[in-house]
Formats: sequence, C-alpha cells, structure tokens
Amino acid sequence: MKETKITVHTGFKIGRVDPRIFGGFLEHLGRAVYQGIYEPESIHADEHGFRKDVLQTIERMNIPLVRYPGGNFASGYHWQDGIGPRESRPCNYDLAWRSIEPNQFGTDEFIRLCRKMKWEPYIAVNLGTGTPEEARNWVEYCNIPPGTTYSNMRKANGNDAPFKITYWGLGNEMDGPWQIGHGPVKNYAVRALQAAKLMKDLDKSIQLIVCGSSSSKMESFPDWDYEVLSYLGDHIDYISLHRYMGNNNHDTPAYLAETRSIDNQIETIDALCRYMQTKHRSKKRVYLCFDEWNVWYKNQTVDGSGEFAPHLLEEIYNLEDALLVAGFLNSFIRHADAVKIANIAQIVNVIAPLITRGDDLLIQSTFYPFIMFSGRAEGFSLRLKIDGPGYMTEEFGEVEYIDSSAVLGDGCLHIFACNRHLTEEAEVIISIADGELVSLENGELLCGPGPEAANSFEQPDLLKSIPFTEVQFPGGNARFKIPPLGIVALTLSLK
Repeated sequence: MKETKITVHTGFKIGRVDPRIFGGFLEHLGRAVYQGIYEPESIHADEHGFRKDVLQTIERMNIPLVRYPGGNFASGYHWQDGIGPRESRPCNYDLAWRSIEPNQFGTDEFIRLCRKMKWEPYIAVNLGTGTPEEARNWVEYCNIPPGTTYSNMRKANGNDAPFKITYWGLGNEMDGPWQIGHGPVKNYAVRALQAAKLMKDLDKSIQLIVCGSSSSKMESFPDWDYEVLSYLGDHIDYISLHRYMGNNNHDTPAYLAETRSIDNQIETIDALCRYMQTKHRSKKRVYLCFDEWNVWYKNQTVDGSGEFAPHLLEEIYNLEDALLVAGFLNSFIRHADAVKIANIAQIVNVIAPLITRGDDLLIQSTFYPFIMFSGRAEGFSLRLKIDGPGYMTEEFGEVEYIDSSAVLGDGCLHIFACNRHLTEEAEVIISIADGELVSLENGELLCGPGPEAANSFEQPDLLKSIPFTEVQFPGGNARFKIPPLGIVALTLSLK
C-alpha cells in the first residue's frame, strides 16, 4: 500500500482534550451492577461487596467520571427506593428491562464506589415517571448540608458531609418511543426546564445535561435537539449525544468507515449549539456530552423475563469492534473544542470491555484501545493533514485507510492511528511542520489474526496490546508500519 503522510503544526490547536471523554457508565441493567461491580457473594468481594478483580481492572482504564443509574432504567427509577437499611428497601419490577430490581445498590453505595475509584459521579434523574420536584429532592439529599428533610435522610444513612455531585442529567433518551414517559419534545422540554430551575435554585454549582437525540438515525434528529436547545437556553450546560455501531451487513470496510458518521453527528449538534448561542444572544456555550457510545448489535436480548440479574446485552467483541472503539475516541479528540464528556456504555458485562463468569473475569478486545488512548491523550488536540490511499464506500464516498488523531503534550506528541485495510500493512510518516520528532517515549500496538478474532475465557489473551518500538526518525519525521486492522498509540519526543 502507498504510504500515508500525516502533517501537524503545533500552532493549529483544536482545543484541550478533556479527560472526561474517558468516562464510564453503570446502569441497573442485566449484570452490570449485580454480578458485575457489586457481588457480595463473590470470593473477590471487599467489605462493601464490590468485586476487587473488576475494580482493579477498571482502574487501568483511567476513568474519571461515571454516569448512573441509567439509561432507560432511570426513567422508572425512584431514588428513595435505593436508600436506607437494605432490609427495608423495596424489591421492584423494572419496566425498562423487565427485570427484578432489589435496590441493594443505590445512591449511597454508588457514591462510596465513586470515592473508592476516584470517579466524579454523574447522576441521571427520572423525568419519565418522576417529577421535577423528585429530581430537586435528590439534589438536596446529595448536596445540601444537614438540617433539611432530605439532607437529614443522608445523614441518618451514615453520610454527614454532602456528596457535592456536580453533574446531573435531565432524564434519558426522552425522544425514544421505547422510553418510559416518552412524549412530544415540547412536553419533555417543559418538564426539563422545570427540573433545571428547581435543581439549580437549590444548588447553583451543579451542571446540567439535557437529553438530545438518542441517535442520529432517529427521524426527529436534529429537530428534537433544536427544540430542546431553543427552549432551555442558558439553563443547561451540555446536551447529550448517543450512538451505537454495528456490522449488521458483515461488511468490514463499510463498518470501519462509520467513524465518518460520528464526526457528522458531533458537527451537526455543535453547529446547533453555536446557532442557539447566537439566537439567544448568549455568552454561554453549550458543550457536547456523548454520554452513551459503543459497539452494540450482536446481542439484542433486552427482555429480562422477570429475572434478577439476567444476561442481557452481553456482547462479545472482536478486533474490528476494537477499531470502532478507537474510531470513536479519535473523533472525540478531533472535536476537543466541543466534546467535553463521553461515557462508554458500559463498563462491565453489559456491552462492556469486561465480562464476569462466576468468579472469573475476561478482558475483551475493546478494553485495549480505551487504555491505549486514555493513558496518553493529555494536552491539545491538533488539526491533521492526511495524505494517503483510501477506499470507496457507498455511504461516505472515499475514506482513508488511516484513521488518526494527534495530541500535543508537554514536549511530546501523542499519535493514535488505525489501519482499516484488511490485508495490507500501512506505512505512516508523521511530520511536524514547525519542529522535529526525535525519539519514541513509548508505544503500544493492538492487532490480530483477522477482523472476527475475539478473546474468550478459553483464549483470554488472543487479543491484547503489546509494546511497539518499531519507529524510525529520518529527517525529524517519525516513520512506522501498522499491521492490517492494527491500532497504534505512540508518544513521541518533540524538539
């Protein structure tokens, strides 16, 4: 294959990469909470019932922020069911996933987990069956010093000091007909505004995320987003984006080109935010919160049949899925001026990079690009000029074989590059227009025997990232080769 040249200039900065784009998501869905994060019966359980093996592995992902308790689950969840003595908590039938919810893990347990893992909590309130006042009361329970009705409840439950939760989501996917409490956009906008005012009147320090479209494939996209932004104006800080990808047509080249649609979705909603800022004559910019994203298409089992912790949405990920995860992260970095928060959905068992089976734990292919990016993407995103071969797709026209992003660090350049070619290695040259690349500080590579290669409990290490050192520096440039369907993450010293 003809070589690809990537040219960057350290002055062409897009924006500082926000570490919150490496956020996670924990929903009361399937085995994400019970038998995932929380399993007091496991040999791995700590004194609070958290699985130490799961948490120790998640630590490698460098997750700074986690969204909770849903997802669709949030639209039927009443937070007071999940507080107080465990023996007194009700056992409910969750309509979102048709499963039994015993409420043994709730607000206080989630905050304890966040403190243990050094996560910022991000709570999505119930605007499906819930009320704006219920949302406001949850803020009081979490953020107000003792002396009021709900803050005294928190104190009685063993937490005298406020939790000081900054991030609050105004519901979940309220544009979706599947959502509990779904209705016309105006109905949601009114309810969201009422909740926003009550919540911020109680605690002005909080930041609010309003529900944007649940997918760019929705017929209401982007009209829903336009109406929500128009109605709520300066009362919100972020608008949410959701996106799940899949290779339903078993066409790997077309599947890997789907990263173009992620760029398009981000740019469309960011343009709406900028337009509304001008329309409202506002000094405040609403940023993007991509708080659900991942690959999901193989396991569509969403009905728990009235069971506790049913096996739902337990996707097995392969090499091509790992390239899609890298594509999401490349896109977030390329749009660092707009995308400030993102949450991979989810972190264990449910469409997740980790799967438990009894007391065993499996690391999936998608875990590796996440840690390859999250361990390096500190600094300013740079604009790229990519000159190299590509291929034709029906939906996006010509697409480059190399999908890439770059981050300017302290005296270094972080480069992330994926080779979308199925059979040929790609030779890549990185050139700094206003400097020189002189050495490799560290590098990692993920590749495998084919697009459908996947880890299993029987072959847990078929796919894993390995050190990558094969980089040369002719004339102040960096030159290296990426295997077919390979992902490379490099930190290069900059002169």
